[in-house]
Amino acid sequence: MKPHLFEDPILFWIGTFPVTETMCNSTIVTLVVASFAALMGILVKRAPQNWLSGLAMWIVETLDEQVKQIVGHADQAVSTLAGALFLFIAGCNLAGQLPGVQPATANLTTSSALAAIVFFAVPIAGIRAHGVWKYVKHYFQPNPLLMPLHLLSEVSRTLALSIRLFGNVLSGHLIVAILVSLAGILVPTPLMALDLLIGLLQAYIFAVLATVYIGAAVSAGED
Repeated sequence: MKPHLFEDPILFWIGTFPVTETMCNSTIVTLVVASFAALMGILVKRAPQNWLSGLAMWIVETLDEQVKQIVGHADQAVSTLAGALFLFIAGCNLAGQLPGVQPATANLTTSSALAAIVFFAVPIAGIRAHGVWKYVKHYFQPNPLLMPLHLLSEVSRTLALSIRLFGNVLSGHLIVAILVSLAGILVPTPLMALDLLIGLLQAYIFAVLATVYIGAAVSAGED
């Protein structure tokens, strides 16, 4: 029986550092997504008239426009973060459709790490837009006594972001796995397609919520 770390199977050790199944899966997805993005970038530069280049440019323009609508102005850094979150989460959820592969997003440590990225990106974006003092000051408005509630709100929404992704991905993966084991591969195929759609939807929702939180931080100092 394989040893586990927080219920995650340990595949091997690098010295005293355990490498788990989730770490391997998320690393592979990251490399695949990064390679795909790099190849698409090269294709756009060398063959801009290609239909794949057109599709890639349309996706980027759509992402930039959505970020502009949420944040209030175009922001390349926010677009990059939202796009990276979507591609990584979608890649993990797509990988979970492969036999024997547990999606990294079905592990609470992965979803918590993604939520932590958003948690730290929010004040960074706010400080970048308004400066340290003006951004920090909004925590004390309209009444300084509300400052703890503002902080609690940011922590609670980070937890909700993490648990929402973890719960939705894990539940869908488990339901399909149980049906496959009971009925074979053909019967649950529609549910597998539905699980795939839900996985892409969860990636989209996570990216949009991250953008909304960052947009709120950017506009907070404008009061």
